[in-house]
Amino acid sequence: MKSSENSYREYFNKVKSNWDKIAKPLDSLGKLESLVAKLGAIQQTEHPVCKKSCLVVLCADNGIVEEGISQSDQSVTRICAENIAAKITTAGIMASKVNCEVLTYDVGINTSEKLPGVIDRKICKGTKNFLKEPAMTKEQMKQAISLGRQIVSDCKGKGFNIMCVGEMGIGNTTTSAAIAASLLKADGSVAAGRGAGLSDEGLQKKIRVINEAIKKYDLYNQPASVVLQTVGGFDIAVMAGIYLAAKEFNMPIVLDGIISLAAALVAERMEKGTVDYLIPSHKGQEPAVKLLCQELVLSPVIDAAMALGEGTGAVLFLGILDTAIEVYEKSIPFSESKIKQYERFK
Repeated sequence: MKSSENSYREYFNKVKSNWDKIAKPLDSLGKLESLVAKLGAIQQTEHPVCKKSCLVVLCADNGIVEEGISQSDQSVTRICAENIAAKITTAGIMASKVNCEVLTYDVGINTSEKLPGVIDRKICKGTKNFLKEPAMTKEQMKQAISLGRQIVSDCKGKGFNIMCVGEMGIGNTTTSAAIAASLLKADGSVAAGRGAGLSDEGLQKKIRVINEAIKKYDLYNQPASVVLQTVGGFDIAVMAGIYLAAKEFNMPIVLDGIISLAAALVAERMEKGTVDYLIPSHKGQEPAVKLLCQELVLSPVIDAAMALGEGTGAVLFLGILDTAIEVYEKSIPFSESKIKQYERFK
């Protein structure tokens, strides 16, 4: 085991041990105790924090929209990106409640305009229609992953101690479902959901598009990088880069729903152990969410049937995580409570 892995486990165990000294039944805060310990392991401290947080929202268009797999056209991505940057959407309102700074990035919106409040890191004006050709070139994929690392570096430099990820891009429940189905070697019908509200006919078209792409490119037998390049989106590729950089910068990343989880599987397949730096938040509605969580051994806390995206689940969980940390730091210990400490039996 490498030294960094030893250090990670050491801090995780220290925080877990500290939980046992608090005057309450052992493991009585369930998943929250393990997630606070995970946060400490990532930040390399017995006193984890999430007071200075940011939400990185990655906005990009997807060429697969040409196939009619969404109710909306690509113009909606640009409109929503502007609204997210103006902090007038759900994610912005939620973020303001927990003092989380919203950073909105254009990583591939199909427009030549400079959008107010949106950070311009455009790789290309949307991906290609993956049913006709790979979504992006190998060079574009590498650029996106590199951009993800740069975003983490920038956030670390600004003093953020935890990052949430979100996205906006019409068609990205199709790209994420295609990635999930390919890497899990599952049929498109198992991974694809209704996204922003597809009809029965629309859902069947979505499933057909995914299955045709898997067959066309033999995606069950391709590595994660090829799957990402072939059917992914720029939002997913940048997210994967963010995750891959998390260990380097000791930066915990709070996941959102299906898109962020698909990117997490890509990153984990590219570099084993990446998932150790990722914090799950909520169980989204898309069918692939359950499959991806099982594969990544992630157990989200919030089960509210949310399906909005933008990082809403991640930001909502920040408040819960911060409360759990307060309990961890401020609760009376057994040594001061006149109660005998509970023993842990194997």
